[in-house]
Amino acid sequence: MKKSTILAMSLALATGTVAIAGGHGGNPAVKARNAHMGLYGYNLGILGDMAKGTTEYNADAAKTAATNLATLAAMDQSSYWPEGTAQGEVEGSRAKAEIWTDGGGIMKHVVELQTASAALADVAGNGLEALQGGIGGAGKVCGDCHKAYRGPRN
Repeated sequence: MKKSTILAMSLALATGTVAIAGGHGGNPAVKARNAHMGLYGYNLGILGDMAKGTTEYNADAAKTAATNLATLAAMDQSSYWPEGTAQGEVEGSRAKAEIWTDGGGIMKHVVELQTASAALADVAGNGLEALQGGIGGAGKVCGDCHKAYRGPRN
């Protein structure tokens, strides 16, 4: 199957999941961003398991997961973050209120994730060592953003 077909199917599945979830109560923007973050985690999980040796390295799967991650990072997420959707303001949100007051900090993380995930997509299919060398940048950006802007589980 072509990588572009796999990516299109992945995005269609994510869109369908958000559409279905949006019809079952709750804030649709929060559901969309949670689904988006879940897709980040899913693809990073595939890559992380390979990098740690938990699963066998597969060049095609690594390239696909890294390309998915880069595509997700490049998507416009601005509609996912309306004011009034911070943790404690709406069900299902772990977003700290600082997200809406620290636009420069958020944009720094967005650009860093776009850069790190694009770099990872360039190397993920080039062998286990290349994947292991490239995944740390994307993981660090995710962790840094979560430390700054994600609240604790309720």
